Amino acid sequence: MEFQAKELFAKHGVPGTPGIVANTPAEARAAAEQLGVCVVKAQVKAGGRGKAGGVKLAKTPDEAEAHATAILGMEIKGLTVNRVLIAPAASIEEEYYFSFLLDHANRRYLCIASVEGGVEIEEVAKTNPDAVKQIPIDAGLGVDEAKAREIVAEAAFPEALTEQAVQTVLALWKVFVEEDATLVEVNPLARLAGDKLEALDGKVSLDENAEFRHPEHAEFEDKAAADPLEAKAKEKGLNYVKLDGAVGIIGNGAGLVMSTLDVVAYAGEAHGGVKPANFLDIGGGASAQVMADGLDVILNDPQVKSVFVNVFGGITSCDAVANGIVGALEILGAEASKPLVVRLDGNNVEEGRRILAEANHPLVTLVDTMDGAADKAAELANA
Repeated sequence: MEFQAKELFAKHGVPGTPGIVANTPAEARAAAEQLGVCVVKAQVKAGGRGKAGGVKLAKTPDEAEAHATAILGMEIKGLTVNRVLIAPAASIEEEYYFSFLLDHANRRYLCIASVEGGVEIEEVAKTNPDAVKQIPIDAGLGVDEAKAREIVAEAAFPEALTEQAVQTVLALWKVFVEEDATLVEVNPLARLAGDKLEALDGKVSLDENAEFRHPEHAEFEDKAAADPLEAKAKEKGLNYVKLDGAVGIIGNGAGLVMSTLDVVAYAGEAHGGVKPANFLDIGGGASAQVMADGLDVILNDPQVKSVFVNVFGGITSCDAVANGIVGALEILGAEASKPLVVRLDGNNVEEGRRILAEANHPLVTLVDTMDGAADKAAELANA
């Protein structure tokens, strides 16, 4: 969120004013009494907050309290506003845009900068693309002072701000690299009265693959806004995404799970339009506990009416997966109350199928083909 991005900015020397976070209108009023004329800003992980009515100028504490009352509880792009940032009002003379990001398409880092930025940067990019400079960053070399000066010159920052701009670019690059970010954005980066450069807003996306290096990043997670099933899956180390459907999906390998979603959606057309309820990749380690954890998450989704377990045995053989399913059902006991359709193929498939057939669990239906299993899972969900 913006207030958290500003905390990271301050940590690395990016010029800015953090402001005061308020969770209630009364706290917003108290912050305004301390700061004077201020801006009440909704704190959600989404853009377009101003256009949605989530950013308001308050000249008095009464106005700050009234704005906070209106903004708290508001929904912006499906996200509920649970806190606001009370930021001191600034005397803005010009607004600029600046960001570092991971350019996936070209496999490089990229700097995007414009001295015609601000909240309408998207419109500037459409109507005057030459005003939005895109400067590639060599991943091996990064951004040193010489590169920072090149960026400032190409973006055409005013001469009076050159030295401040160079130091700000270097500080933002530190945020990008040292925090393992995939995006660091300032919009607006503002020229204030007295030729002072300041980051008035901030957006940072952090790379989850680097979490092991940054245990402190856990504080940035908005647990109140997280889907409870996704939060539970994350605690168990599962790669899970909640969807809006009735057939729970468990597979091993992201590609297989993606294909399974497609096959279930296609099969569901013949069974009342049934759709997949989730993406869940258990990876290669389909032990009884991993399978139990996966089933525990899926079966606790009230929308799920049936579960399709689609596994292709590779390094983990099908007999290990079958034992995992049997063990998982024993671990879950009465919690396992929805039908499971299982399709096994690949390494040691005959033994895996034998184990499931021998277990003869009343909830488990074994189907040989992926298409057939998808159709059966959709049929059971619709029933």
